[in-house]
Amino acid sequence: MPAASPSYPHGPFRFVNREYFVVAYRSDTEAVRAALPEPLVPDPDGTVYFEWIRLPDSSGFGDYTESGVVIPCSFGGEPCSFVSQMYLDDDPPIAAGREIWGFPKKYGHPTLKVESDTLTGTLTYAGQQVALGTMAYKHELLARDVNKTVAALSKMQVNLKLIPGVNGKPEIAQLVGYNLTDISVKGSWSGPARLHLVPHVNAPVADLPVRKILGGRHIVTDLTLPYGRVLYDYLA
Repeated sequence: MPAASPSYPHGPFRFVNREYFVVAYRSDTEAVRAALPEPLVPDPDGTVYFEWIRLPDSSGFGDYTESGVVIPCSFGGEPCSFVSQMYLDDDPPIAAGREIWGFPKKYGHPTLKVESDTLTGTLTYAGQQVALGTMAYKHELLARDVNKTVAALSKMQVNLKLIPGVNGKPEIAQLVGYNLTDISVKGSWSGPARLHLVPHVNAPVADLPVRKILGGRHIVTDLTLPYGRVLYDYLA
């Protein structure tokens, strides 16, 4: 952390009008197992979420967009979501995400916008498009299921926090858990969706191949990201 000009302030961090576009799909169960660190247990059906998140008003971080891969799983019998890959276009949340919670964040160029009647997400890495997601815009309103949306957003999320010491060897190797709080859902929709992933050596989102699309979700919400907690210490 540069003492003269810190990359980010103290948390917790509040997000206003945070917009999610999530495509749920089934992948290869062997690939899902390989992407999950033990002792996390994968869901037996091989479900994966590919997410785009638009963050126009983020305390301490500003205005940015991120995209990535999330895998439903369980830890000690508790359902949770493992954040496997993340790509975004803003340095402060990359630094804070990696240093505090262990988010697997890399610099990339995701976009999330409405094109005519279609909610469209793209992810470009090193000049090449590696992901394209589309969903029918506001196809089905889920206003009656606000509590279910809040429950889904507040479910425990898990990161693998890996930070080397000055000798290059792992100094921190932990599973970190956290739960989003103070959630206010402003809109929630579902609808048909499609997802196209392109193999790339430095953005390996296609390593979890699409076998069957389960559907899309579109959510607009305010929420808070608090500090996390250590669930499992590999070096203890």
